[in-house]
This record gives sequence, structure tokens and C-alpha cells, in this order.
Amino acid sequence: MTVVLAGVGADSTNLGALGPLYDDGRFEYVPIPEKTSKTTESRTLGDWPLSADGRVAADLTTRIEPQPVRGGVDTVRGADLESWPLHHDPNFEALTYGEHRTSGYVSRLRSLEDGDVVGFYVGLRRPDGDRAHRYLIGYVTVDRVDVITPETSRDERVAILERHPDNAHTKRARGGDLYLEEKTVVFVDGREPGGLFDRHPIRLSEYEVKPGNVRAQYYLREAIESNWNVRAGGSNMMYKPAYRCALSNEEFLGLVGPLRGRSPADADV
Repeated sequence: MTVVLAGVGADSTNLGALGPLYDDGRFEYVPIPEKTSKTTESRTLGDWPLSADGRVAADLTTRIEPQPVRGGVDTVRGADLESWPLHHDPNFEALTYGEHRTSGYVSRLRSLEDGDVVGFYVGLRRPDGDRAHRYLIGYVTVDRVDVITPETSRDERVAILERHPDNAHTKRARGGDLYLEEKTVVFVDGREPGGLFDRHPIRLSEYEVKPGNVRAQYYLREAIESNWNVRAGGSNMMYKPAYRCALSNEEFLGLVGPLRGRSPADADV
């Protein structure tokens, strides 16, 4: 059986900020801004709440550049920033996740089978300015995997999209066409156990200068690589690689601890 660790969530490249990690172990999962406003997603930067102080995701930044692949979008600010939709992916409430990245993501995700696991990690920063790190914040148990390629027939594309109505890639599709028609997209629907940790995420990264390098970078912790039996993805975490771990569902759940009622010990690896 297999566990894939996927890097997700808002960061300096798409929102200009990371989600906060608070002293009591709570944290904020903030999805990335959507590349296009043409989506049926109702959640926006202005109504995504931050749990600690009444702020919303839009308060973490002053501007975004959605980086569309086509069509062109100007810098988004002010009231437009608050109304800009989120690419709500993964959606922990619906336990659905979609992905088109080719740097190991599509190949590793499309090979998953019923009962495998996708774990999700994000960049988080403590409000006092301590070093940001990559943290595992939750997971889904795989229930179904579907794949749309550029060669998939229209009827099959429509059928797959209808099977994943809560997925962010479905919400921005139009007339059975994906937003990025030239991309292969993997749709992963999950089942319980699965969801977002309530607090105390698990730190996956170290920030250090490796032999032969001049500058410090983010690397996968040696304890994670060893204890989680990481078989693919490399050690450098700068660009959120997809990691493949040779673990069973039961082994993974035993390593990461419960979703709710978490203690600092559950984050200690």
C-alpha cells in the first residue's frame, strides 16, 4: 500500500503569505487563490475565516497575481481581493482533491488504489516571526481515483466531472472542458478516516545548508524519511514535491495520530 504526501495551500508564491501556526498548536489552512474568477466556487478570500482573531484570509495580504495560464488577469487588490474565489483544493469537508502538476504528482496520485492515503502538507509560520516550515496538516483515505487526459472523450470527461461535483477542478470546468485543457488532471475522492488536524501539525522540514550548497534550503527531515519509508520525492522541499511512502493505511494512521484531540506528542516524530 502507498501514502502520497502532497504540498498544498497558500504560500509566498500565490498569496504572498503563509498560514499562521499559533503557540497553542492551532493553525490555519488557507487554500490558494483561484487562477480564474470563472468558477462556481462560493468561498472567497474575504469569507475564509482565520480562527484566532476574527480576521479572514484576505487580511494576510494586500494583493495577489493569480498567474493565469491564459487570458490575463491584472493584480487583484482591495474589494476585488476580498471577493476573489479560492481554489478550495483539497476540500477537507468533502474529502476531495484534484491535481495537474507533472513533477511527480500526477504519476504518483493516479497509481493510488482504494485504501491508500494522501497526506497534505503546507507552509506555516508562527506569528512571532520564527522560521517557517512545512507541516503535515491532515489526510484522506482514498476511495476513488479518476483521471482526465487531453485524449479523454467529452462524454467521459463530463461523467468524471459529475462524479466529483465538489472538486475545485470541476468547479472551474466549463461545458465539460477543464480550465487547463492540455493538462492531465487526477481526481481523488476520499472517505473516512480523513480530514484536517484540529491542532499540532507534524513538522516535515529542516532548514539548513547541505554540504556543497551555499545557502540554506528546506529539506525533508531525516526522521520522516526513515520512519515513514519515503521512496520517492527527493529530500529538497523548496518546491513542495510529492513524496511516495511505502506505508500501509494502518501504519500511517499510527504514525500521525488522531485527527481530533491532538496533543504535542502527536506532532513529535
